[in-house]
This record gives sequence, structure tokens and C-alpha cells, in this order.
Amino acid sequence: MGPASAAEWFRQRSYDYGQFPPEDLARRKRELGLTVSAVLPSRNVADTVGGIIDEIHALNERAPLIDQILVVDADSEDGTAGVAASRGAEVYSENELMAGYGDTHGKGDAMWRSLSVARGDLVLYIDADTRDFRPQLAYGVLGPVLEVPGVRFVKAAYRRPFRKGESIEEDGGGRVTELTAKPLFNLFYPELTGFVQPLAGEFVADRELFCSIPFLTGYAVETGIMIDVLKKVGLGAMAQVDLGERQNRHQHLRDLSRMSYAVVRAVARRLRQEGRLQQLREPGLPESFFQLSDYLHAVATPEGLKLQEYVEELVERPPINEVLKVK
Repeated sequence: MGPASAAEWFRQRSYDYGQFPPEDLARRKRELGLTVSAVLPSRNVADTVGGIIDEIHALNERAPLIDQILVVDADSEDGTAGVAASRGAEVYSENELMAGYGDTHGKGDAMWRSLSVARGDLVLYIDADTRDFRPQLAYGVLGPVLEVPGVRFVKAAYRRPFRKGESIEEDGGGRVTELTAKPLFNLFYPELTGFVQPLAGEFVADRELFCSIPFLTGYAVETGIMIDVLKKVGLGAMAQVDLGERQNRHQHLRDLSRMSYAVVRAVARRLRQEGRLQQLREPGLPESFFQLSDYLHAVATPEGLKLQEYVEELVERPPINEVLKVK
């Protein structure tokens, strides 16, 4: 499918959370006999994770939608795990899950490992750094998978204002999405160009689907999932829901550079696996680009010019049903 099909998909598979009242979704969920696990990958988010869990509990009181609240903590130093446990979440250290795979390699690895303890028929991922969390960020994406026949994967869409002090730039958030992910998707995966926030941390699918695809580690995970779900079930089984506005913790520009690098590596890895890198007429990327790679970042600081070096390892975890033998 080309861009024209993406435009048609955009018209047919874009929804608003207001179309899915939570009480109606809870009724439909009960009729279908389904359960939902909400997974919050967390790292030093003690200031936000408690409020998110409280909002999910409040949602459940009027519309029982979330059966398991699961926090996978990156051994946070700010007490994130304790805050989450005190609010009634099921909490795991990321390194205790699938321990045979060694230390966890960032967010994507934590999300993959969470599937070993997520019990729901539907698995809903939620970012744990959202400020002013509103209930639609938990239930909105559930709408199409519960109400629209054939939809198996739903991504959040929202506006992302950038706040700095008292000033607000209405469309200043989502910089990696706008400057890296969307141009790459336009070039190589035009079917995905209708997604407003392809790297959003709020998305849901049936457990069977998540367990049948590989997960890239670190910040490459959302890019890899988008491409792999597209290949697995096709664009028609994917949807997006407008959830309004989302405020999250904004990272420094130099950190966004590393995130962008992860997105580029994810796309390059998939293109290589598909045999499409040759079409770029490049002499070839080094093998380290796809696995263990040094990332050099030159910056100007008040102390002078510095060359920072990071070792970025990109690991691809296999479909977890191949490991756990689950179906």
C-alpha cells in the first residue's frame, strides 16, 4: 500500500476517545470475556507514577476496564517502586523478569520482559512520566480493539505542547517523531504515515499479537513494533485514537539525538532484514551499526567543547511465545 492507501486508512481508522464512553467499553469487555493488563515501564518517575495508578483505580470504580496494573521498574533511585506498590500496583524489577537474558537493555527490553507476567488477553502499554494524567489515556485506545471488528492494534494520538517555565509552545513536543520517525516512514514505510504519534508510549494489542513479534531494545522499540505489526497483521488491523493532549517529561536535546539514532537504527535493521538496504546504493553499513555501536556526540558546554561517547547496544529479543511456549 502506498500513501493513497495511508490516506484512506487515516479516514477509516482514526477515532476520537469521545466515541468510546468507558462504561460502554466495560460492558463490551464483559460481553467478550476479555481481561486487560496495563503495563507501565518506569524509571525514576516517583513524581508521576502514583497519580497515574490512582487515576486507573478511579476509572475502574466507574468502568472496570483494567484487571492488572503492572509496573516494571528499572531499579529507580527515587523510590518509584515503593510509590507504585503503595498505590496497589503489581511491581517487578525489570532485571528479575526473564533473568536468563541478563541485564535489561532499556525500555524495549523491559516491555518485552513484561509479557512474561502480564496476564491480560489485551496488553496496554502506558508511559509512566505523564503529568496531569487523564483517564482517557488509559481507556481511549481500548475502544477500537473492543468495538471495531478486525482491529488488533491501536496507537494513541494527541497534541504535545512543550512547556518551559511559564511559556508554552503548542506543537513543540514530539521532536524525535517529527524530525526523524515521520521522514523515515515516508521514505521506507509509507503505509505508516497516517499515524499522528507513531512513537507514542500508549498503545494496546491482543496478547497473542505482542507475543508473536520481536521487540527491539531501548528507544528503538516503538519503531520496531510499528513496522513488525504492520507486517504481521496489515494496516487494516491498526488504528489510532485522538486522546486530546498529553504532557510528559521533556528530555534535553542531546538525549533526543540518541533517541533519534535508535529510530534510525531500527529502520535500518528492518530494511536490512527485508533486503532493501542495497536499494540505497550505499557501500554498506558496518556490522556494529546493527548491534553494538559507539555513538559520538559533539557538544558545546560552558566548560568548553566536548566529545561525548555512548555505547548503544541494539538487541532484538525474539517473539516471547518462542521462549515461553505460550499461545
